[in-house]
Amino acid sequence: MLRIENNIISLNILEKKFCCDISQCLGNCCRYGDSGAPLTSEEVKILEEIMPTVLAFLPEAGKKALVEKGSSVIDFEGDNVTPLVGSEECAYAIIEGNTFLCGIERAWTEGKISFRKPLSCHLFPIRIRKYSDFIALNYEEWAICIAARERGNTEGIYVYQFLKEPLIRVLGKDIYNQICVAAEEFRK
Repeated sequence: MLRIENNIISLNILEKKFCCDISQCLGNCCRYGDSGAPLTSEEVKILEEIMPTVLAFLPEAGKKALVEKGSSVIDFEGDNVTPLVGSEECAYAIIEGNTFLCGIERAWTEGKISFRKPLSCHLFPIRIRKYSDFIALNYEEWAICIAARERGNTEGIYVYQFLKEPLIRVLGKDIYNQICVAAEEFRK
């Protein structure tokens, strides 16, 4: 583990390679899991505010799930998460062809909202956990991301490089730059 200020960062983030290949995985991170995407309490409030706008981008099944369940739910572990359609995809997912994409991000891309998407989605496959005196960032290897690992290896892209933007979003540019320096040192 690497410690930078009050952040504990798994060395897998520095040493593993990863680059999403949505043409291969078909966005299945929006479809499979034991729960919806984790949300912060601030994101719960944001989703409540933007839900009317985002609904216009979603398929009927997603709209129905959100109207019935609300913009967020509490999962079996007591955490705030995005609702699911049945027991599969995120209620905010849109489907283009056979690929799952994010309806929230689509609304953001089209300039309808200022919130891009939940941090847990933006950071995937890194999971963040806040504790009383530190933040832990861990890399999760999902079977559905085999193509992303292969592409990362082929293109030489490390997890922290692929996730530069969301890492800066959560940690700030200075800490991200320290991660880059640590990664270079680690590889020596």
